[in-house]
Amino acid sequence: MFKYILSLAILFLGLQTNGQSKKAYQIFKSNGKKTSYKKLLKTAKKADMVFFGEEHDNPVGHWLELELTKDLYQTAGKPLILGAEMMETDNQIALNRYLNKEIDYKTLKKEARLWPNFKTDYKPLVDFAQKHQLPFIATNIPRRYASKVFHGGFKAIDTLPQTDKQWIAPLPIKYDKNLSQYKKMLGMMGGHGGNNLPKAQAVKDATMAYNILKHYKKGNLFIHYNGSYHSNFKQGIIWYIKQQNPNLKIVTIDVETQDNLKKLDPKHKGKADFIIVVPKNFPKSY
Repeated sequence: MFKYILSLAILFLGLQTNGQSKKAYQIFKSNGKKTSYKKLLKTAKKADMVFFGEEHDNPVGHWLELELTKDLYQTAGKPLILGAEMMETDNQIALNRYLNKEIDYKTLKKEARLWPNFKTDYKPLVDFAQKHQLPFIATNIPRRYASKVFHGGFKAIDTLPQTDKQWIAPLPIKYDKNLSQYKKMLGMMGGHGGNNLPKAQAVKDATMAYNILKHYKKGNLFIHYNGSYHSNFKQGIIWYIKQQNPNLKIVTIDVETQDNLKKLDPKHKGKADFIIVVPKNFPKSY
């Protein structure tokens, strides 16, 4: 917790060294050229959907998620719908009760499977939705079903009862094993995940895409918060969305860490429309 408070202090107050202020982040365009928060906001306002791809333990990213949401609420000129990977579909009822002020946070914590960093990193977003009466959609598949796919492939969820399938995107799950992000996953975990690791990722992506489209309304702006791997290169969730509605205007954001902020590391180019770079030595939120 001390590191988290320290990181926020650096962010908001600035770190002074020899009379010079060190930046907490720098934004780049997809091609690596520097840009500004003002331009990011201007572009996001024109979108149908904005995907904020975060590093889960990055406090600068979490702060900017909230700030961007606030600014879009004030300036986009259209209703907002919020949604997040961090909330699972079968927790929507509890989440709605919290949004409607029928239960307090303590009860929400008992009724929903909240991430360990929910209070510091995601509760501010949910509370913003509560304050302004905005929908907040629990988009992700319950982890127990993703785990089934990881251990047994898509066939492991084919025979689930309909009461369970209601929390998952309609079956069968369309799957393109040649998407670069899924191909990269094959080499993760030392190969121990086998072919099912990207399939488990795909069932998450498909379910999040399904729930985003289910709740999106034309003329609204849907802001979705997710780990960057789910939206980088406009694959993952966005690939599934484009299968259903290729005409949606989608803006993507990615958060990365580097040793310095002067130039975007070439390996990050193309990951998103806007890439937010934070110093590698910046304290983590957990």
